[in-house]
Amino acid sequence: MTTGARRRRALLLLSLALACGGLAASAVGSRVREVDGRVGRPVPVLVAARGLKAGRDLRRADLALRQVPARFVPPDALRSADEAVGAAPSAPLTRGAYLTAAALAGAQEDGGRAGGLRRGERAVEVDVAGGTPLSQSSGPGSRVDVVVSTEPRTGSGRTFLALENVELLAVNGSGGAAGSGGARSTGDDGAGAAGRASATATLRVTLRQAVYLTAAENFAREVRLLPRPGGDQGRAGRAAVSAGGL
Repeated sequence: MTTGARRRRALLLLSLALACGGLAASAVGSRVREVDGRVGRPVPVLVAARGLKAGRDLRRADLALRQVPARFVPPDALRSADEAVGAAPSAPLTRGAYLTAAALAGAQEDGGRAGGLRRGERAVEVDVAGGTPLSQSSGPGSRVDVVVSTEPRTGSGRTFLALENVELLAVNGSGGAAGSGGARSTGDDGAGAAGRASATATLRVTLRQAVYLTAAENFAREVRLLPRPGGDQGRAGRAAVSAGGL
């Protein structure tokens, strides 16, 4: 066989290999799309990183995030470690078990729940802007994102996503400055978040988040809640806009 013939044969075999590879990739992609259509795309779910004892407060090291097809995720599954840290399972959990709201609803006599709060949780009241549509569209148990706008005097001023997927426990549409007859003095203009608020919202948060929201209410320019559609568990991550970016 001549050199030219060998080269042509090699090119032919290479072309056949590439064609076969393309067909295989297409078949795999089609199969993946078919499976996603049946069971849903993978979503992050909180699971036990190790065997957990009942009644012991959870730490971050006890938890892990796993990607699980949406069809197999329990409706009350937790999606963030912040929702579980400080809480205690009401029964032992094996490694890999889902962390759900029901699993962390410890008995009140064991200190697991008091007033609807789990261990490590706090109910914090915050004066918020845009309260009228919030009170009309969202009720207890709905989920919201928290957006904070800072005072320009602390820099150029910026608006950013402070907390995501927080549970709204209650909202009073006549709170804030509108309901109190005046704003608390928080800055050079005496306004602050309370001065621009039209409602008071009660949120279920961790202790660290409660301290942060209290500081934001006292020193930020505005705190606003964005209602989430039912079942929306997506996370936007860091999102911020400065005055210079407008």
